[in-house]
Amino acid sequence: MYKTFFFSAVLATFTLALFVPSAHVAAQANVPETLAKPATDPSVLDVEALKAKINRSLGLTVVKVEKTPVPGIAMLVTNQGLYYASYNGDYFIQGKIYSLGNEVKDLAEESLAKIRLEGIEKFKDDMIVYKADNEKYVVTVFTDITCGYCRKMHAQMADYNARGITFRYLAYPRAGIKDRTGNLSQGFKDLRSVWCSDDTAKALTKAKSGSGIAYRICEAPIEAQFNFGRQIGVNGTPAIILSNGMMIPGYQPPAQLEELLKNT
Repeated sequence: MYKTFFFSAVLATFTLALFVPSAHVAAQANVPETLAKPATDPSVLDVEALKAKINRSLGLTVVKVEKTPVPGIAMLVTNQGLYYASYNGDYFIQGKIYSLGNEVKDLAEESLAKIRLEGIEKFKDDMIVYKADNEKYVVTVFTDITCGYCRKMHAQMADYNARGITFRYLAYPRAGIKDRTGNLSQGFKDLRSVWCSDDTAKALTKAKSGSGIAYRICEAPIEAQFNFGRQIGVNGTPAIILSNGMMIPGYQPPAQLEELLKNT
């Protein structure tokens, strides 16, 4: 009787061991198909879903989304610059992507060049312009009053103009729109005062020479220009945008800038 009981117990244990995995597999097989698959297909670009996920995860506002030649990777133009992400938003990339075909190409720079030119067109009536009499080239420059190299460049305006280079200025307060206390930064207020002046070109020259700025308030698009600069990769001043959309960061002496423009 003892042997019979022992054999029955072993058989029951063995049977249970077989049954549990089978039941587990059966349970898995009964999982609804919608739950078994990823929430989004990584091979399909859903622009609105990607924008929402980036905003939800990182707090970035995505202004524009474009496919890139890299499968499954999209370019994101945001309120804080340019980035890349996988189509489903699971991966976020900060940096550059290069094409290594017949020649090395910066994919971001090619796309940004178009975006820069489109954006500049929107501000064409809100720039401070120093026009060359014998105009050969036109550059658009993000500037700030407190920037040393911006002042140095502006002090040489006669030389730039004599070489046929027209300057068009956009505002870029380096300290941002607001300070740490949440109030408008001094840089923003100074640029706004210049843009609100009756003679903006004269006011900017005076401000950059250190002669002071008459405080003025109006609906000048300082914040819009600053935000546009951040979107297209500006992170300092001066930042020079050429007629083809290419951006040259930093100060360029008159002769050097003229030579660069000749070969662009």
